[in-house]
Amino acid sequence: MTRTARVYQIEMLIRNRGPVSFKSMLESLEVSPATLKRDLEYLRDRLGAPIEYDRSANGYRFVAPTRGARHELPGLWFSERELYALLMAHQLLAGLDPDGPISRHLAPLLDRIHRLLGQGDGDARALLRRVKIVSPARRPVPSRFFEKVGEALLQRRRLHMRYHSRGRGATGEREVSPQRLVHYRNTWYLDAWCHRRERLLRFALDAIEEATLLEPRAREMAVDAVEAEMDGGYGIYAGAPGRRATLVFQPQAAPWISREEWHPDQRGCWRADGCYELELPYADETELVMDILRQGDDVRVVAPASLVDAVRARLRAALARYD
Repeated sequence: MTRTARVYQIEMLIRNRGPVSFKSMLESLEVSPATLKRDLEYLRDRLGAPIEYDRSANGYRFVAPTRGARHELPGLWFSERELYALLMAHQLLAGLDPDGPISRHLAPLLDRIHRLLGQGDGDARALLRRVKIVSPARRPVPSRFFEKVGEALLQRRRLHMRYHSRGRGATGEREVSPQRLVHYRNTWYLDAWCHRRERLLRFALDAIEEATLLEPRAREMAVDAVEAEMDGGYGIYAGAPGRRATLVFQPQAAPWISREEWHPDQRGCWRADGCYELELPYADETELVMDILRQGDDVRVVAPASLVDAVRARLRAALARYD
């Protein structure tokens, strides 16, 4: 039995039985007295468990709290390997918003993980310095907007936004019912029902210029309906897919492309000439064209004809700028 499992079992024994004798714990855990003593010290000193020995009852119990919630041990659900994985996840999330609400709210969790791991095992803080997460072209979101959007989403209330639409190059007023937050390629988006357009739209949080929480309840939509509407096609301009693209990658790029997921509903196969053929659904070709062009001469667009024409048009426009 691991230390994590033992400590959790000690927690449950004391909580369920009241004062538990040292002998009873030894019999339940089947460990040596020295190991049990170390586990009890770990619970008290590292995890802050309010354990005391009650001489009159000849057993260990939790001290009744004078105020606040009762003692809980959420970290005990994790093994040490899982705690290291949490450290990596913490660093990734904190990097998305280094000075904002994500980092502030995760800081207590990070401190808790450090205490659970202790001072050994290479030092958790030193470990984080040996992991570097690079986020190119990150578009930071002001903390006040992130918090407003998060509050509206969790409280299921409507949100009024002054929003700059990059496609039209104009700023307008929107009243929306938040449905889901999406993080895609280092940028945060909000999937929300727009009450002016009367449809589900995706808004970039960094394009919000002002946000106000409203009293009316948000329009409720089933998560399955949101996923079907917004996640069907390729990329952030997903929408409901209407077309499928067929791309053929040259042998030098094929091994890497065969391991990539461009879309959850993609289909791929190897060809006799060593090329890799990838087929995927899309609704809006804008982002797909950009990603195709990033592949250079390692990819050829086979179908549909409209996508072939769109790629050619972008190439001609790019070449014209250099003439």
